[in-house]
Amino acid sequence: MRQVSLREFRTRGAKALESIPKGETILLAGQQGPAYFLVPVLGDVVLEDQELRRAMAKASLRESWRLAQESGLSQMSEDELEREIDQVRTARSGRKAG
Repeated sequence: MRQVSLREFRTRGAKALESIPKGETILLAGQQGPAYFLVPVLGDVVLEDQELRRAMAKASLRESWRLAQESGLSQMSEDELEREIDQVRTARSGRKAG
């Protein structure tokens, strides 16, 4: 995987990518560090889009599960969890009305 600066990609576009071998994933990085992946499409675009979305959803679920474990939510009973959800919903609806 090669890295290209965001600045270079913005100013030079496709020319900034010419030296990258076809089919290689590119990491775009800015002053704050890595920002985006450019992933080449090889084959069926629809299938690759579905696979990418599935991978992103799995990553999101793993992060949510990690956060739940750290906060102790995974140890809550279903009733406790429902009360917690109701409290948050009540607080949110109060902010919207006010």
